[in-house]
Amino acid sequence: MIKKKVDANNLSIAYFEAGRGAPVVLLHGFPELAYSWRSQIAALAAKGWQTIAPDLRGYGDTGPVGDLAAYSMRNLALDVIGLLDSLEIAQAVIVGHDFGGMLAWWIAREHSDRVLGVASLNTPYTHRGTVDLAETMRRYRGEDNYMVRFQVPGEGERLLEADVAATFRGLMRRSSLTLAEFDSAPAHLRCLPMTLFVGEPEVMGEPIMSEAELQVYIDAFSRNGFAGPLNWYRNLHRNWLDSEGTTDLIDVPALMISAADDFFLPPATTIGMERYVRRLERHVIADCGHWTQHERPGELNALLLGWLDRSGWQSLDPSPRPLDLF
Repeated sequence: MIKKKVDANNLSIAYFEAGRGAPVVLLHGFPELAYSWRSQIAALAAKGWQTIAPDLRGYGDTGPVGDLAAYSMRNLALDVIGLLDSLEIAQAVIVGHDFGGMLAWWIAREHSDRVLGVASLNTPYTHRGTVDLAETMRRYRGEDNYMVRFQVPGEGERLLEADVAATFRGLMRRSSLTLAEFDSAPAHLRCLPMTLFVGEPEVMGEPIMSEAELQVYIDAFSRNGFAGPLNWYRNLHRNWLDSEGTTDLIDVPALMISAADDFFLPPATTIGMERYVRRLERHVIADCGHWTQHERPGELNALLLGWLDRSGWQSLDPSPRPLDLF
């Protein structure tokens, strides 16, 4: 599949597009790419959905653009809204994983008129707390937690860019521990240190990608570095400030898919979501860690397509586009 490009919100957004029908937008997480959705793009397009997966700001062929403030959730949401505007899409289903899940929830809350429904893989919806997420992690996980350490300019870059190939070969693996085993692991692991992002040998197990697939990530991050993606973390306080005075409610149909053994975003973090997400469907994929799209693509695709097919949204698409699949 060949990437397309469109200008929106003062940057040129690179994206994959396949299929025809009602639109579904797939938002990747950290440190990933639109390419991370390749199995879902194929499955959704084959079943009659126009499927759009962008390289988000800071990543891949979109690349790093703008200063630190450009990576706030408020502005990242405008990137996606701008993409919809440029493609003349009035409303879409928004699906996100990891940080893309946080962005999907933000769009569903702040731009609900543009959202048919929202789905998140692993990332729970959380209402606004008394402190920002980085400070929350500092209090509960300690100073060595990766979100806390990533706040320091240059620190994450030094670790992740020292050997980009080694970073991805170490990181893109299934966990060798179940969530219960991780919860009993030594404290230096349970704090979720930065070293998990370069393949902590006490935790990381078998690879989830071929060498050819890994090379896509290695090439992209060798070209762009990690500063842009890390700026997403460095806006956690700004995002908290920006959300002051907004509603905590998500009032569009929502799907939450958790992974049973994701120690970054365990299923327990979704407890209580129904108080704020009124139309919520939940699932947990067994024997799956953080990299849901790669580890369990068949189960994920079945859950996502089942939810989409029950929605009735396919009948809303006024102008189907030609099939353009791989």
